[in-house]
Amino acid sequence: MPDSKQKRKGMIHVYTGDGKGKTTAALGLALRAIGHGYKVFMLQFMKGSKNYGEIIAAEKYLPDLTIMQCGLETFVDRNSPSPADKRLAAEGFELARKIIADNRHDMVILDEINVAVDFGLVPLDELLKIMKSKPPEMELVLTGRYAPEEIIALGDVVSDVKLLNHPYYHGIEAREGIEF
Repeated sequence: MPDSKQKRKGMIHVYTGDGKGKTTAALGLALRAIGHGYKVFMLQFMKGSKNYGEIIAAEKYLPDLTIMQCGLETFVDRNSPSPADKRLAAEGFELARKIIADNRHDMVILDEINVAVDFGLVPLDELLKIMKSKPPEMELVLTGRYAPEEIIALGDVVSDVKLLNHPYYHGIEAREGIEF
């Protein structure tokens, strides 16, 4: 842990919007933090594939970055999430609550948590409680589209990533090492 942990005020970061790069921004922040001795925990909601580059890199090269997933490999149906989607999100949210309360990490990233809230998989009021009661020195990062105003209002750093163009619109599929 960084020497100045007791003196440092941890911030709440929110990366939202319809553009590409929210998870990537959180990972960049994690990499920078690790370079200064922070321990980082990332929990990926609604994701279940081990083929994401960040998972491979963390396992091989970044012992201070722990990434866990709480989702299936398939997309969640917004209008009718499966029982497994609901169960995995609930389990992930309980794990997030525990990790934050344990205060063993300097930074906790809740990847795609905004989408999980929007899809009704994570209760907004419970997430707001976690945000308000996080350890004062902890950096808490929330990513995903559809961040509600209540989350935005609690953010110390809020970025709305705007989509201007994307290769998908030109028939290019997701590329290994770039989009995942």
